[in-house]
Amino acid sequence: MVKIRLRRTGRNNTASFRVVATDERSPRDGKFLEILGWYDPKQEGENFKLDMDRVAFWQSKGAQLSDTVASMVKKAKKSVAAAPAVQA
Repeated sequence: MVKIRLRRTGRNNTASFRVVATDERSPRDGKFLEILGWYDPKQEGENFKLDMDRVAFWQSKGAQLSDTVASMVKKAKKSVAAAPAVQA
């Protein structure tokens, strides 16, 4: 099964993460199918970015979200809904 989860990058005490689609049997920092975004827990304010179209694509194929990625998707959907529409 495909999982959408975090992959650790960065140095010691300076962790940052990539959001990836991967086979659930591969190790945390192992082989992955696609990079879908990033997450930096030490950054202030907006500390993650997701490609929501690709996340929706993988979910339509049956991919499961990890708990952390699920909360990030929820926040991203909320921020898109709360953003005012720009009129031209």
